[in-house]
Amino acid sequence: MKIVKEGYKFIGGAALLTVLTYFCVSHYAAIIPGVLTGFFAFFFRSPSRQIPEDDLVLVSPADGTVMQVTQVPYDDFVKKPCTKVTIFLSVFNVHVNRSPIQGAIKLQQYTCGRFLPAYEKSVGFENERHMIGIENKHTRVTVTQIAGILARRIVSWVTLNDKLSKGELYGLIKFGSCTEVVFPDTIEVLVKKGDKVVGGETIIGRITEENKQVSHKRN
Repeated sequence: MKIVKEGYKFIGGAALLTVLTYFCVSHYAAIIPGVLTGFFAFFFRSPSRQIPEDDLVLVSPADGTVMQVTQVPYDDFVKKPCTKVTIFLSVFNVHVNRSPIQGAIKLQQYTCGRFLPAYEKSVGFENERHMIGIENKHTRVTVTQIAGILARRIVSWVTLNDKLSKGELYGLIKFGSCTEVVFPDTIEVLVKKGDKVVGGETIIGRITEENKQVSHKRN
């Protein structure tokens, strides 16, 4: 179990407040900042995961609950009709994000926005979000980190043309959020609304024979 570096200042600040409260106020009063210290350590955890080796499967980019599995008539990056899987992350879920496939980042886009609750249907259009498009020899996918009502910061550790392994960590959303992954509708979908998923481990899709080759032609 690791703690991502973005959590150090939260954990350190809460721990310092705990010590000061203990000595300056009372040991009873120190319970509250002590619990907060534990929560920050829990929230910013990054557990190790067993990543499936099969090149033809897509893994979940996040821990959480599948909110929706919907059809997208056309995606500008994938260049064809797609399926979109939306995953809600509560404050108790692991909040680091992982690449659903191995590939290179060919699109990166950050959009400022509002901070509606992450379970609202319109958050993918209105909230702060960060999208990357990943391409390999088999397919293209997009993954979007979307801020929630408590989230005010989306963290990305990658940039354009970086190469990612399947299940590799690439970012973090702080304090409540959702993640969307979009892939060609020829890929078999293996999750449904209400399913619990584990980032980097749960297989959410499987590439079929007709979707193995990527067309690089831009319409």
